[in-house]
Order: sequence, then C-alpha cells, then structure tokens
Amino acid sequence: MKNMEIGQVCIKTKGREAGRKVIVLSTPKNGRVLIDGKQVKRRECNMLHLFPTNEKIKIAKEAPHEAVIKALKN
Repeated sequence: MKNMEIGQVCIKTKGREAGRKVIVLSTPKNGRVLIDGKQVKRRECNMLHLFPTNEKIKIAKEAPHEAVIKALKN
C-alpha cells in the first residue's frame, strides 16, 4: 500500500473527479483517507484511487476547507 501522510498532495485517478488535485487530511484507516481540494468536496477516499505527488504541504489534521484552498493556491 502507498505511504500517505497528512499534507500529501495527490491526484485523483478514479471517478468523475479524476485528474484533480487533493490534499490528504487524515492518516490511513482501513485503506481510506480523508481528502479535500479546490474542486473536490471533502470525503473519505480509497487510497488506491489516489496518485501521490512529490509535493507535501504543511497543514493541520482535518483542517477546514478554507485552509485547504489557501494551501493549494501557494
């Protein structure tokens, strides 16, 4: 399984949101992580549906949506 950490920037690979950037907001539980992004609403997502990038953003665990948007702009 992929190593996901809080603040990891990923790209969704499955579903109607495929190709969009998201940030991981929680540690993995049962193969799922909490994600949020500019064009992706906050929800749990299967880790197999995410492609991790080399980017990592310093962000709090389960940060509010506004903080995620601000972090992705930079």
